[in-house]
Amino acid sequence: MPLSHRLLATILFPALLASARTSAQNTDNLAFQRAQHLRRGINTSDWFAQSSDYSVQRLRTFTTPDDIRLIHQLGFDHIRLSIDAEPLLAWQRKQPNGIAFIEELDSIVKLAIEQKLGVVIDLHPQTRYKQSLLQGDESIQRFAMLWRSLATHFASFDPDFIFFEIMNEPEQPDRYRWQGIQSLIAEQIRSAAPNNTIIACGARWSGLEDLLPLQPLALLNIIYTFHDYEPFAFTHQGATWTDPAVQPLRNVPYPSTPENIAKNLDQEPTLSGQFFVQQYGLARWDAHRIDITLSFAERWSQLHHAPVYVGEFGVHRPYADSAARAQWLKDMRTMLEKHHLGWAMWDYQDNFGAVTKKDGQTTPAPAVIEALGLTTQLPAKQ
Repeated sequence: MPLSHRLLATILFPALLASARTSAQNTDNLAFQRAQHLRRGINTSDWFAQSSDYSVQRLRTFTTPDDIRLIHQLGFDHIRLSIDAEPLLAWQRKQPNGIAFIEELDSIVKLAIEQKLGVVIDLHPQTRYKQSLLQGDESIQRFAMLWRSLATHFASFDPDFIFFEIMNEPEQPDRYRWQGIQSLIAEQIRSAAPNNTIIACGARWSGLEDLLPLQPLALLNIIYTFHDYEPFAFTHQGATWTDPAVQPLRNVPYPSTPENIAKNLDQEPTLSGQFFVQQYGLARWDAHRIDITLSFAERWSQLHHAPVYVGEFGVHRPYADSAARAQWLKDMRTMLEKHHLGWAMWDYQDNFGAVTKKDGQTTPAPAVIEALGLTTQLPAKQ
């Protein structure tokens, strides 16, 4: 069926899709069972994605097998493994660099499974790849072929530990078009790897506001995901790649009040930036507000009888007060668990990291690990 017809069906017959799920809701619990492998995870970013260097030398040294073992020892139960589309396309074309890339990827996936870590195969392309999907059918068909190849490749791995996430933050402004694209890709994955659990998301940036209007797919064994970086004034303070309002911010307090953010108003050179910070103070972000916000994700899960997973949350650490960062992480983790939402913190070692790597030594941040409800008491080396 042409993609345009799929999109039309998604727009005109959402009730039919919902009905398809409802008929099987009470007979299939596999997605909920598999979601138990995604209770507390960590993102391994800037490794197989978000880099300009996918050489074997860098892939073997940026994050290492010892890091995977440490992730297991700290008490995480899965990794969300970001994977760029470009080297996968090279692998599809049987180019040497693509073949080397997939061989390195395989070795990490196998090691993670040996450590009893689940692995989210997160297709994490750059914006230019996502923009190619904004119109027309040809790019969608190529996307489907890529996923069919990837799912076929990993279909022989233990499906209890391998999860296929269709796309990280799709950046698709038309949620109906994204609904059709995602439905098509899910069908291709399921055809190639019938035993694996698929992770689907809302359009745009995969926020909670993108999940809530999402119509569940007409397939079983699907987990749904969103990312949560609210409040942005706190979690992205000092970040240079996103909203300009966060770039000048330093030592933003959490929890927030109109009084304790007053010093940050002077950091903003524009009225719009000052308004952004003032709104953060007036919103009085604390554990209670996080609790109420995340309750909507649990309600969506209950309404659609489908598990929900928070694939990203975290705090940009270079300019954040360490105690405030730990408090936000603890409040988030506590409320995620209260509302039965599995999670993966962003990220392992970069600017949002749970560890610091320097001079060949990897040091976990005790306050972060403890905020996540894990342990820094590692077994002694033999």
